[in-house]
Amino acid sequence: VRLVESGGGAVQPGGSLRLSCLVSGSIFSTFSPRHMGWYRQPPGKQRELVADITSDRTATYADSVKGRFIISRDNSNKKVYLRMNSLKPEDTAVYYCNDVQRPLDWGQGTQVTVSS
Repeated sequence: VRLVESGGGAVQPGGSLRLSCLVSGSIFSTFSPRHMGWYRQPPGKQRELVADITSDRTATYADSVKGRFIISRDNSNKKVYLRMNSLKPEDTAVYYCNDVQRPLDWGQGTQVTVSS
């Protein structure tokens, strides 16, 4: 099983991005129970959990992104998404997805840069 993140890029403050995470090598029966999360690692800082979604689609957000980010999942396609709105320079980071309770090997992440 491999995590493949995509969708990052460079945007101006106030912009939006949609990140995607494919749990490659997984099948529906093993992906759907996973409690998935999006993490980020700003330059020079530790990785932090910003949003997670349970198997029954209950979502939780860090205070720093609440009201701006939306996490969702597509179990049929083994994907997790992160819609990021009203982006701020402090959202600049490499974004990763992973299973919150049973972590897999980390993927390469996707870079998000918010700058004017």
